Amino acid sequence: MVKARCIFILWASLLAAGCAAVGPDYRVPSGAVVNAPAAQGPFLSGGEAVTAEPLPDHWWKLYDDPRLDGLIEQALAKNTDLRVAEANLKRSDALLAEARSSRFGGLADVEVNYVQQSAEAALQHVQPPERYTANAGVGVSYDLDLFGRIRRGIEAASADQEGMVAARDLARVSVAAETTRAYADICNSGRQLDVVRRSIAIQQQSLTLTRELVRNGRSPLFEQQRQQGTVESSQARLAPLAARQRNAAFRLATLVGRPPRDYDPAWLICATPLELKHPIPTGDGEALLKRRPDVRAAERRLAAATARIGVATAALYPDIKLGATIGSTGAAVDFLSALTNRFGIGPAISWDLNRSAVRDRIVASQAGAKASLASFDGTVLLALRETETSLDTYAAALDRLARLEQSEQEAAQVLARTRELRKGGRIGGLVALDAERNWIAATAATATAEADVNSDQIDVFLALGGGWS
Repeated sequence: MVKARCIFILWASLLAAGCAAVGPDYRVPSGAVVNAPAAQGPFLSGGEAVTAEPLPDHWWKLYDDPRLDGLIEQALAKNTDLRVAEANLKRSDALLAEARSSRFGGLADVEVNYVQQSAEAALQHVQPPERYTANAGVGVSYDLDLFGRIRRGIEAASADQEGMVAARDLARVSVAAETTRAYADICNSGRQLDVVRRSIAIQQQSLTLTRELVRNGRSPLFEQQRQQGTVESSQARLAPLAARQRNAAFRLATLVGRPPRDYDPAWLICATPLELKHPIPTGDGEALLKRRPDVRAAERRLAAATARIGVATAALYPDIKLGATIGSTGAAVDFLSALTNRFGIGPAISWDLNRSAVRDRIVASQAGAKASLASFDGTVLLALRETETSLDTYAAALDRLARLEQSEQEAAQVLARTRELRKGGRIGGLVALDAERNWIAATAATATAEADVNSDQIDVFLALGGGWS
């Protein structure tokens, strides 16, 4: 009769285990910003500088620069921020595995003692004998999880783990972008150094001609002094630009996992800005929000917060476990005998009766889910704003560069004609000096604009969140 009751209880418990988990089932709320049609359509900004084609997995290959490809490969393998992100991801994997195994419990213990019992504790006045005692046993349990506390906990841990994957991807996006930016800074500083050096060479040629004119009495001395000052002013720009280039090399070295002093001197040879031969492929808002790691991480935090409402709600109901123990406890000489052997089997029920505290935890979990939803909406809006802003800035930078390049060409033509006229004595040195200054200013402005375009391109790629499927 007793066995029949035990079997009935066991089967009833197993059938009840099929009950649905309490708390809300997660889905992205229909009112979330990510579902708004305006968030999923094409971008407003960029114009002819971009296309609606999908962003490739490895966007930096659009520059077609093998050295840059190699540097990013090194950074992804050795960057310290990525090592931290990978370690955090492994920790999250372990916590998820722990959550999945939490239904099963087990404990084994072995103990051997040489003891003497207290006579007075047993209300005796005869000293008990000294003897060896032994205790060994194994206990196992299985949580039926009738109301889904463990299942919701696994959902939360799984969402947290997926959030850590997104955090790792975000670190990779940032490392790729900052590596590209450091390399671009090296090349643009090299380009600006080259412009200044060529300017100085032209100024020195003009200065030589002016000295000859002064010597022959065809030009006043102050024109020679004025041009000498212009040469000195240009030479003063070399040291800051060289420092900027070295600093970018130091930054690049640390990004690829090296001390700054171990930067490769060959990096400093680059004097050609990175160039995109085609418009930037951006896709649309829907693809952006699926791709951006910070958006994915925020959505997973919302999923985890929603699952934790179920974890808190399950505490309103009893937690039932099926358990069994077997062992032997008693005098060592009788160990594993009928006198010391023991066993037990049956369900165990635990129930938190402080209902007020349980309900308070539910309210707190619900508030946490609302905060996570607000954070998710904010992250989506930030992603869209950053993308539109970076595209608008990039399109304006391209327009500015095109106009400055035209201005540089015109200044170069004026300079060439002015030098011819001056050699023939048809114009004075002041006019020639103004033409040189205009050309130098136009060339320097173009080089600066090229650097700005590279920086804006990288900002676009960073905002698009690309790098991996």
